[in-house]
Amino acid sequence: MRMGLAIDASCDLPQAFLEEHGIAVMPIAVKLDGTVFKDQRDPQEIERFLAMKLAGTHAAETEPCSVEDVQRLFLDRLVLERDCVFCLTITATRSPIHDHVVKASFAILKQYREVRERAGIAGPFLMRVVDTRNVFAGEGPAVFEAVRLIQAGETPPIIRERLGAVANQTYAYMLPRDLHHLRNRTKKKGDRSVSLFSAVVGTALDIKPLLRCFRGETGPVGKVRGFEHGAETLFGYAARRVRAGLLAPVVCVSYGGDLAELARLPGYEALRQACEETGVTLLEAPMSITGMVNVGEGAVTLGFAAEEHEAEF
Repeated sequence: MRMGLAIDASCDLPQAFLEEHGIAVMPIAVKLDGTVFKDQRDPQEIERFLAMKLAGTHAAETEPCSVEDVQRLFLDRLVLERDCVFCLTITATRSPIHDHVVKASFAILKQYREVRERAGIAGPFLMRVVDTRNVFAGEGPAVFEAVRLIQAGETPPIIRERLGAVANQTYAYMLPRDLHHLRNRTKKKGDRSVSLFSAVVGTALDIKPLLRCFRGETGPVGKVRGFEHGAETLFGYAARRVRAGLLAPVVCVSYGGDLAELARLPGYEALRQACEETGVTLLEAPMSITGMVNVGEGAVTLGFAAEEHEAEF
């Protein structure tokens, strides 16, 4: 059985990883200041966005892939290239993408036979939709685990069950730079994770919140003084979790800017060393355009799957 994966553009994984494993990306349209970006994790498009210095624009509009977009991707391409596709999405609590994919799956599973028969392809097509229950780098561990299981020759039911378990135990953390931008974007979406008081006081005193997404719920779990100190705190925490043991051997990190800046942040080299010493893969990726529009340029997100625990900040 030819098995494959599809993700939405908000999932922060390296382009080389996506290409190596033939992972399809469902695009998100980003409109701001009269410019439209097609967010599909294309490095050149991300560079164009960064060069235009538009990440601080609060009036930006994002349009997630529609039901029709998902249908076209599958019926024009994936039902011909694969026999089973696991479609992993951003948490349903933060975006309508998951619902769009579920709705599209009904039409895809009704229409695929005719498409495959015209191409001379026999046999059924399976499509499984998985809510990662997370965002940005936090979507990555479930995708990494899916790749590992497919390569190991596991069956679709075993893979589906395992992905649900990993998604349920994945923690994502975010360290923002611009609290005003984050507060304005979350307010626009009806999210009160970062209050106006916190944004004003945090900016005045250079206090940054450490935010967590776990099982679809987001909120602050700690605070630090200064972005660099915050990065060192976050990476140190992640390194300790790596050494304590993870449920999937991967840590995913994304940065809203040039990845060379990520490597220079305090504490990052210690995290990299912890991963090397424990055989854990460290996947570094630029944050999606969608992510930077919503949380601001220069933010860091980090995701891993681990046993349930309290944040140690």
